[in-house]
Amino acid sequence: MIALARKTLLHEWRRFLPAVLAVAFSGVLLLMQAALVFGIFGATAVYITASDARVWVGYPGTQSIELGRPIGPQAHTALLMDPGVARVEPFAWVGADWRGPPGTGGLSVFVSGIATRPDGMIFSSVLSASQRALLQEPFAVIVDRADLSKLGVPVGGQALINGDLVRIVGTASGIRALGGVNVVASLDTARQLSIDGGDGADVAYYVATLKPGADPARVAARINARARGYAAWTAPAFARRAVSYWMFQTGAGLGVIFLAVVVFIVGAIITSQTLMGAIAGSVREYATLHALGVGLGSLRRVVLEQAAWIGVSGLIAGGLLSLGLMALAKFEEVPVAMNLPAWIACAWVVMAIALVSGIAAVRVLRRADPALLLR
Repeated sequence: MIALARKTLLHEWRRFLPAVLAVAFSGVLLLMQAALVFGIFGATAVYITASDARVWVGYPGTQSIELGRPIGPQAHTALLMDPGVARVEPFAWVGADWRGPPGTGGLSVFVSGIATRPDGMIFSSVLSASQRALLQEPFAVIVDRADLSKLGVPVGGQALINGDLVRIVGTASGIRALGGVNVVASLDTARQLSIDGGDGADVAYYVATLKPGADPARVAARINARARGYAAWTAPAFARRAVSYWMFQTGAGLGVIFLAVVVFIVGAIITSQTLMGAIAGSVREYATLHALGVGLGSLRRVVLEQAAWIGVSGLIAGGLLSLGLMALAKFEEVPVAMNLPAWIACAWVVMAIALVSGIAAVRVLRRADPALLLR
């Protein structure tokens, strides 16, 4: 029966092509939706994922970077005293107001105060040593190149942050934030830009690299065991915490999940209708097989096997098209990201759409009565 299903698809490919295209379209919608979700919501953890810090320490219960609160220097001391910690850096995070040239209005920006040393931990994967050196200039800032048009200021131009004049000394790629514009500055500049002109109490996080062989989870556990007014997380745990908060606590993620359900239902309906039409066009052939002694159970398996092959074909076509679209999106600096578990999950959903469609199309076989051949 498997050979029959495959040969039928090859021989009548024009009849089954709409079903393959419907599955492929459903796959593209699911994959691109997942890529946008991971890209957009992943931006909430870009501070973590673009840094090589292994342990983060912040205010207890902090669910996302922008929800951090100032913590005292005792957190810095606790990290330095841990035997597994190699180096510690402060990370100042300041919510601020950006005022560009007249006519551009104001914007909410997030000022990230980082260490300017060449081997600084924050944004280590997106900022070069030369870019960090540029930040040593007082009131110098770096922004994502995709945000330049939004800010209305070119590289070398000036603007106001919380009333203080700053100058854009460079751009980077991969530091975009969700809900605002991320502005990177030195620790001293970030403290000066804080609304209260902070004296260092505005440090929201301390980050640490570890000595060779040290376990981040154990280091975080030791810090938490004696913590007073602060808490520690491993970098992956804090990144998951931030993404989960934006996906499931803000309501935005629930809307995405609802949209995924809609895509599944619409894809299943369209695919089942096209598959039913293809099978209806072959009903006389199925009636002939039934008259030759092939049971309805075997014919149902043929239809389900055809649905499985349609699912595989549509999955391959949709996957290739999605790769092209994601490459285009990255070229246009649209935030997209994907990982292997998401690819596998989308593949399972696409195959489920095809198989559900096959089950729905089986009903057409009730018309495969041998008496049909006498008409």
